[in-house]
Amino acid sequence: MKHFMNLKKLSALLTGCLLIAVTSISVYAAEWKYAMGEGESDPQGIYAMAFKDFIEENSRHTIKIYPVGSLGEEADMLEQTKAGILQFLGQSTGYMGGTIPEMDLFTLPYVMPTDTKQLDYFFKNSKVINEMLPPIFNQHGLELLSIFPEGEMAVTTFEPFHSPEDLQGKKMRVMPGSPILVETYKAFGASPVPMTWGDLIGALKTNMVDGQENPTVWIEAYDLDNLTKVLTYTGHGHFNASASANKPFFDELSDRDKKLVRAAAEHAHKVILSEAQKLDAYGLGRIVRTNPDFQIVTLTQQERAPFKEAAKEVQASFAAKSDSNKKLLDQMMADLKEAEENAE
Repeated sequence: MKHFMNLKKLSALLTGCLLIAVTSISVYAAEWKYAMGEGESDPQGIYAMAFKDFIEENSRHTIKIYPVGSLGEEADMLEQTKAGILQFLGQSTGYMGGTIPEMDLFTLPYVMPTDTKQLDYFFKNSKVINEMLPPIFNQHGLELLSIFPEGEMAVTTFEPFHSPEDLQGKKMRVMPGSPILVETYKAFGASPVPMTWGDLIGALKTNMVDGQENPTVWIEAYDLDNLTKVLTYTGHGHFNASASANKPFFDELSDRDKKLVRAAAEHAHKVILSEAQKLDAYGLGRIVRTNPDFQIVTLTQQERAPFKEAAKEVQASFAAKSDSNKKLLDQMMADLKEAEENAE
């Protein structure tokens, strides 16, 4: 009987240990949801996969990736992240302008340089990104993790253009949610049409719009070169994206997991800075090889001059919207000057 009681105690002890182990795993091993506005092979996808790999290699946590279209449109994913349904979000800065007006800073025409080394320095060292924007994101229920470039903006149209006069009356698709994009193309002489990505392809096929803008990697990957006839580099900006977390979720993480998330973001940031440059170059190369009749145009400095002059009105409009906007733009210009002086 005594032997039986000892076995019973041992069994109870083992059961208790097992329950503790299972409980520990459930507490310290979680599946986190990460949604993004692009596919897994696109720049945001490359960032997300690098983030996921780092988290899973350095913890028991797992990341479930939801590519573009999985959970609705960009605005839907942003609201789901703010509500805590999603833990992480990858989204273009242009889409975020409607919710976080300060993010239109990254959409302003002829502010960001086209030199990749300057861009890399800026995105790593910018006071705007590292010091000023995080508390603004916090006010919207988000924790900013990264902002990174995806590639120089290019404009695809059915007809070539070399001046704002050439764009008069042309309907240009722009991302919804960004007032600055609308102001930009009005200043450039065109008629901007805010439209979701899901509607763009059909709009080009049916001539509902006369053109659109995107980085080269997107233009090639989604056959936009086959839906238009001319690609024009105006030098007016870069396509940029952000990675953020739901703030209540982030705040409740242990110190160890907060460091883990920050380290994963830093790792993914380094990966995408290297890969985005390659993707843009590869995209242009594939267009040239596979679509030889597609025109590639780079506006001269003289041709860009009237566009740059028109852009000043848009920059002034952004700065006039709020004190926060003006402070951010002033600091960005200082950050970009530092990047120009220190980029290697």
